[in-house]
Amino acid sequence: MRIGEIAALVGVTPRAVRHYHHQGLLPEPTRRANGYRDYSVRDAVLLARIRRLTELGLGLDEVRDVLADDAGRELVEVLEELDDDLARQQELLSERRERLGVLLEQARSGRLPAEGPVSPELTALFGSLAEETAGRPESATTAKDREVLALLDTVVPAGERDRLLGAMRRMTEAPGAVERAYEVYGLLDALTDADAGDPRVEEAARALADCMPDEVVEGFGDDGTPAGDGGSALMDAFFADFPPAQAEAVRRALRLVAERVR
Repeated sequence: MRIGEIAALVGVTPRAVRHYHHQGLLPEPTRRANGYRDYSVRDAVLLARIRRLTELGLGLDEVRDVLADDAGRELVEVLEELDDDLARQQELLSERRERLGVLLEQARSGRLPAEGPVSPELTALFGSLAEETAGRPESATTAKDREVLALLDTVVPAGERDRLLGAMRRMTEAPGAVERAYEVYGLLDALTDADAGDPRVEEAARALADCMPDEVVEGFGDDGTPAGDGGSALMDAFFADFPPAQAEAVRRALRLVAERVR
């Protein structure tokens, strides 16, 4: 048989056959006088076995172990390992489908945040804020605030994320919190085109610091930036996204809260 014939017989492509040759899974057959490969029934049996093993989910390295005479692994051992791996994948898929089901329900009911999908905790926080602020115009600073929270929800370790979101939730549940937050957003919005030396920066910083719970700066250094690997880089990117006066107001607010908790 020629390469196209054995490929058609087994149900693979000639390109796959050549790849298996290249990977050392399928030995090169004898060649005819004209240079064409001449495959035997034994080659077809081996190629069919390779196809069945790959369809089970084995990688080519694992297939090579099964086929090698001195691999030291019985087929049953490889298949048991594959079964365990598939069981783990199935469990992971079940968890993902469960999470997807929640997201679908939120999307269908109009409760999925624009920044979603985010964690259930942040979704709940965004939902409660949406109820509290219904009818209010959204400022540019408010939108940026939500974007930053969505980013932290993804990149911050779970324990730290839960601590921050818990602090945010308690802050929003305090009497008059929404009104105070919108006053701060207004002060920050007014700094959009200002420079960092504008006297309004200090007013905005103090108003923002008054709104921040002490837990927000736990783990921050003396300069008001997060300690630990990646903290400085994240904060550099965070501040770079703000106009200069707004960035300075936020920096001062973080330092004020850090001083308050020391």
